[in-house]
Amino acid sequence: MDSGIEHLVSATQAIKASLEKSKALGSSLDQIGHKLEEINHRLPSLDAMRPIRAQQDALGAVGGHINRAVVPATAVLKVFDAIHGLEKSLFDPQTDLPGYLSVLKRLEEALSFLGENCGMAIQWLVDIVEYLEDHKVADSRFSFGLKKALSDLQEIQNGDDQRGNLDGGLFDFALDRLENGFQRLLKENTSPLLMPSGSKSAIEQALISSSPMPVSTIHKLQAILARLNMHNRLENCISIYVETRSLTVRESLKALDLNYLELSVSEFNSAADKEIYVENWGRHLEFSTKHVFEREYKLCSDLFERMGLDVWKSCFAKIAASSGIVSFLQFGKTVAESKKDPIKLLKLLDIFASLNRLRLDFNRLFGGPECAEIQSLTRDLIKGVIQGACEIFWELLVQVELQRQTPPPSDCSVPKVVIFITDYCNKLLGDDYKPILVQVLAIEKSWKQEKFHERSLIKEILNLVRAIELNLETWAKGYDDAVTSCVFLMNNNWHLFKHLKGTKLGRLLGDLWLNEQAQFKEYYSTAFVRESWGKLPALLSREGLILFSGGRETARNLVKQRLKSFNEAFDKMYQKQCNWIIPDKEQRDRICQDIIQTIVPIYRSYMQNYGPLVEQDQGESKYVKYTAQSMERIFTSLFNPKPMKQGSFKMSKDQHQNSPKVR
Repeated sequence: MDSGIEHLVSATQAIKASLEKSKALGSSLDQIGHKLEEINHRLPSLDAMRPIRAQQDALGAVGGHINRAVVPATAVLKVFDAIHGLEKSLFDPQTDLPGYLSVLKRLEEALSFLGENCGMAIQWLVDIVEYLEDHKVADSRFSFGLKKALSDLQEIQNGDDQRGNLDGGLFDFALDRLENGFQRLLKENTSPLLMPSGSKSAIEQALISSSPMPVSTIHKLQAILARLNMHNRLENCISIYVETRSLTVRESLKALDLNYLELSVSEFNSAADKEIYVENWGRHLEFSTKHVFEREYKLCSDLFERMGLDVWKSCFAKIAASSGIVSFLQFGKTVAESKKDPIKLLKLLDIFASLNRLRLDFNRLFGGPECAEIQSLTRDLIKGVIQGACEIFWELLVQVELQRQTPPPSDCSVPKVVIFITDYCNKLLGDDYKPILVQVLAIEKSWKQEKFHERSLIKEILNLVRAIELNLETWAKGYDDAVTSCVFLMNNNWHLFKHLKGTKLGRLLGDLWLNEQAQFKEYYSTAFVRESWGKLPALLSREGLILFSGGRETARNLVKQRLKSFNEAFDKMYQKQCNWIIPDKEQRDRICQDIIQTIVPIYRSYMQNYGPLVEQDQGESKYVKYTAQSMERIFTSLFNPKPMKQGSFKMSKDQHQNSPKVR
């Protein structure tokens, strides 16, 4: 830039000197005549060096032409001097932006004047030089110098960068500094938005009160944009803005620890924290949409609104696409494409609920044609979520029926599928999931031009419970004896009654159904005690012992024999039942007390009456293995549940060949 200005200054100084000479020449034409005569006589050797060679009458006609050319040329030179003087005022827009913009405007006006008048002034000077040549008024060497200087100016004037040629690149340099000032001002007033902690209301208040940028800064940026936009530099500003704000958004999202968004389908399938990931996804997406991207949307609107709707919406779309919203949508797609599992249905419903809550925000923020990619990804995600959720829901009944092929639990406990399905159905009927599930099922039906009624959902839930009942009946028949079946059915009937009473599913099934479960539990409890431990007291018969009719030795042998039979039956019964469990403590305690009341009083009485007959025998330990107290301790230790992992059943890939495994 400095070399260009120096070149211009040198050329203008040459022209200015020539113009001054010409002007002086025009004003002194009357005096030049006799002076030339004197010079001609006194200095004949200098005759060849005269710039002006004409008679006085010819010089009088030249004066008017010179004046007409010199006046506009002088005005142009004054403007150029003014431009040169503005250079020092265009050093840094940061210190005084309004002043910088004012000087820039003056520079622009001056350049506009030069652009309009410089060519005309040069042409007039060219015309006068030609006139001087034609009338042989000026020396040829003098004319040649003027023509050369004017030719150089015309070449500069007619160049590609006319404005840059006029000011030596000063104006473009000033615009570059203004762009740098825009970038610096933007960075200095840009900071990431961090997700605050605390209650939801406190978080909302804190986020609402936070401002993306001071109003005064926005006004400064708008002023810079307006000036740069006038000179086709808006795209540069948009690029700077998008890069700076996108980086800020990424920093805001980075603080949320969003590494899980990058999981592949296989990695998600093997992850242990799927539910946590989906829960965090919903919270993070809501924060990002309602606060991070909302803030960028508003800032784009405030800053670029004067540039037009298309400009600021396109600017926001670029920030959103490059800052992480796409990663959120791709994670949702990963969940939708993961392996089928009943829990996956809940995760898909959670994703749909999150998207549904943000539907209005998404439509407003990403609804324009500038966000076509985001719209397409969102539509694909919603479609995948709805189809995946409906597919799992309508397959649940088949999956429960397939469980019927599996053997019953050896410990007579409540099968995991029973626990899972009852809890699962309650969740589906709960306030958190039922409205969402109804909406999802209705949308899927509408795609098929079919109507969906809520009673279809209720019917399917009842079918699941009925399938569980049929599974229990089938499993009960799979045991080798009726006693084991009684314990199994007792456990499951009591589980259904206790865990469904007062729940959504329980109210749906009705009190009659629930009371039937309680009655069945009582029936099987009584049958179990009667058909197992209830048979042992009969082995402690007093027949033949009342009057020792056969003598003391005979009585001792009878007691030994009966105690031996009792002990063998007791041990066999205990060994069979020691691995059985009754999960419910209330029911377990009651069963243990029933057994104790059935056996211990009779055993205590029997030992009090007939124990002495064998206590003095050397083989006493063979017959008297238990005391009443030790027997009670044994009974109270029965049926305690062992630690177990909670789980669900996996969806079978082939509904007709393989039954799903329980984990």
